[in-house]
Parts: sequence; C-alpha cells; structure tokens
Amino acid sequence: MARKVDPEKVAQKKAEIAEVAARLFATNGFESTSVAQVAREVGTSPASIFYYFPDKASLFRAPFEADLPAAEKLIEQHRNTDNPLASILVILSELSKDAAYPYAQGMLVESLRRMGHDPELVAASEKVAAVQRKGLTHLIRRSINAGQVDAILDPDHS
Repeated sequence: MARKVDPEKVAQKKAEIAEVAARLFATNGFESTSVAQVAREVGTSPASIFYYFPDKASLFRAPFEADLPAAEKLIEQHRNTDNPLASILVILSELSKDAAYPYAQGMLVESLRRMGHDPELVAASEKVAAVQRKGLTHLIRRSINAGQVDAILDPDHS
C-alpha cells in the first residue's frame, strides 16, 4: 500500500529547506553553497533536498517564487477598498517589510548575479513585480478618482 503524502507537511518541509538555503546563499553566495551543505544544516540528505527541489537553481528560486502568491493575496485584499490611498500605504508598508528579512541583502545581491543565468528567476521576479504594479496602478487611479491624490500623477508611471 502506497504511503499517503501530507501536502501540509510537504509544504512545511519545503519552506524549512528554502529558509536554510536562503541563509546559506545570502551568506556564502550561490556558487559557494552546495546542496550537501543545505542538507547538513537541515539535518537531512542531499537526496531528500532533491525530492523537494529538482536542482540547486530551483532551491535558490524558491523564496522568489513564494513571493507571487503572497503578492496576489496582498493586492486582492485591497482591490475593492473604500479608501484606496490608505490601502496603497498599507501595501507599501507590507512590501517594505521584506527589506527587514535577515537575508534580504545577500539574496538581493545573489539574485542579481543569477539573473543572467536563470531565466526562471527572471520570470518569477517579473511576475511578482507585474502583480504589484498592476494592483498599485489600479489603486492610484481609484485614489485620483476619489480626490485623494492629485490628478497630475500618472498612475502608470508612479
């Protein structure tokens, strides 16, 4: 009889591995971090890491790919707000919290280094930015229409 896989446990383990990997990538760099190091830090085998992530590049991309559902949820929570300007400020405040993430600076530097080598990383980053841009543009337009923001502001370039 096949063993049942608990999707919640899989997601938790994947998140744990991604968190450890992000710390190592941010500290040591992508090239200097091995899957074996990540496995040691997690307390598992490299084969187990590859169960969750097909390769090292996908392991690096994991935090960036996780940003998409979070961005979609954040924007959706504010899409039909009664106070679009307040929602813009809340969204910007939430997005700025990413800068406080302990490994944000190192991961940013490494992501810039990886962009030319990993089109999927570029795509993940572009998807997140597009969701954020579209949501904020919508709210800026609504803020202008509500008289909360000066109409001289161009929502598409703000």
